[in-house]
Amino acid sequence: MARDNSPIVKQSRREGYALAPKAAKVMARKNGIPGEHAGQRSRSQSLYLVQLREKQKVRRMYGLLEKQFSKLMKEATRAEGLTGENLLQFLERRADNAVYRAGFATTRRQARQLVSHGHFLLNGKRINIPSIRLNPGDVLEVRQKSQKSDYFKTVEGMTTPLSWMKADTKKLKIEVTGLPKREEAEVGINEQLIVEFYSR
Repeated sequence: MARDNSPIVKQSRREGYALAPKAAKVMARKNGIPGEHAGQRSRSQSLYLVQLREKQKVRRMYGLLEKQFSKLMKEATRAEGLTGENLLQFLERRADNAVYRAGFATTRRQARQLVSHGHFLLNGKRINIPSIRLNPGDVLEVRQKSQKSDYFKTVEGMTTPLSWMKADTKKLKIEVTGLPKREEAEVGINEQLIVEFYSR
């Protein structure tokens, strides 16, 4: 299944959740699902559809393909602890999400692109795989060559401090100091619905 590269605003309206700051502004003016027959789809939804939409929302939020998300869910099920919380922690620990959380990108889509283009080093080694999972003690930093680009000269950094990482906007470095807490994941996620969807 190909990655959904449709406009982020359209995806956001489809899921009823702003997946980017730009989408939040548009959704403040336009409510509901996009499309000619959107009104016909706004009736009461079955539990299955509610679970499906929650899964799709989170999958799009973090930019995963269906196969990637399903694989991650299986791993979260096997891990110790609550499956839903494991899933969110795995998503938060992705390299592209860390770049976004640190304020080095304005959206996760942009962060994924920055990592894919090889602008970052992980513990001194160049990476280009956005899904790499970070562990406590890891250091993710912008390559010396990339730091000279106009883009990285304008990075503002994180607006909300997180317990599991430290971001240095001068050195363009991210230090992973721990593991993400459940309350530090994106707001508005009901992970139990996702667990129930895959438990059918």
